[in-house]
Amino acid sequence: MGWFKKDPLQIIAFQSYGTNSHFYGRGRALEDESIDLDDQHIWHLIVNTWKRFETDEIKNVSLDLKLPNNKIIKVTTDENGYFIAEEPLDNLCELTNEEGWLPFELSFNDGTLNRKIQNKNRFPGELLIPSTKAEFGVASDIDDTILHTGVVSILKWRVIYNSIFKHAKNRIPLEGSAEFYHKLHRGASGKNANPIFYVSHSPWNLYRYLELFLRQNDFPKGPILLRSLSNLLRKKPQDEKPQKQKEILNLLKTYPNLPFILIGDSGEHDPDIYIEIAESFPNRILAIYLRSVKHKKRMLRVKGIVDNYKTTPILLVETSKQAIEHAKKHGFIS
Repeated sequence: MGWFKKDPLQIIAFQSYGTNSHFYGRGRALEDESIDLDDQHIWHLIVNTWKRFETDEIKNVSLDLKLPNNKIIKVTTDENGYFIAEEPLDNLCELTNEEGWLPFELSFNDGTLNRKIQNKNRFPGELLIPSTKAEFGVASDIDDTILHTGVVSILKWRVIYNSIFKHAKNRIPLEGSAEFYHKLHRGASGKNANPIFYVSHSPWNLYRYLELFLRQNDFPKGPILLRSLSNLLRKKPQDEKPQKQKEILNLLKTYPNLPFILIGDSGEHDPDIYIEIAESFPNRILAIYLRSVKHKKRMLRVKGIVDNYKTTPILLVETSKQAIEHAKKHGFIS
């Protein structure tokens, strides 16, 4: 009869971003499937992958989001367990640390749940409000930009293999990428605290997996912006922008006085997305870095685009060292 026992509840807060006057938190309420982030046995990797995608959402329930000043924001989960906590508030920067991170706490407040809840119904979350010392922001892709995934492989079999059979702690970042991102985070003065935003086409189901990878490999902490699995599977209208592009456009809208550096790869849609953004915001995009991938046909196409594009500095790089040299030359880093 233990097979039919319901799992305890949990709330996963996604690291998000806001401003001094605008709180914008995101997350998801789910049954806790007890995914062991440390177990690296092959069978457990397969089981954990299954658990990440075969989720039991906690739908249409009320949550309380509590700020350090005891302000409570009420939110409700949707049909997929997701929630957005968005509210105009004053002086949020007073609640952040030196890097701009604002801590908060989530809890279930629906008395009808009648279910066991993990952590005594207290779930931590964080939101980034960029420091006033920031000179620019960075929006970076993850797949094949800092983490080798094989998105250009036939039928994306490498993506599937790496996601299922490789533990996040065993995934190797592309050489020098963490160093480059720390230099960008510190900026020209070495003390700028420029915000880093990680934007990917991956589904939110992989949030904790990617968060562990970034933390394990010492990348600068930053919001991880993914997309809903339901949006991934649905057929999109022809004129609808990719989710990654929407996220970057929202960053530019949220921080109108902050220029950005865009980092991606040459494998799929990053060149087209980034150039379209730069054309729309020619004075806001300081540079575009595209990491080369091993795909001859696509590389020829991208090289043609890069060679003919003059609006924004754009560099096709084989190594992080090349990007670092370019960023130093243009005064982005010391």
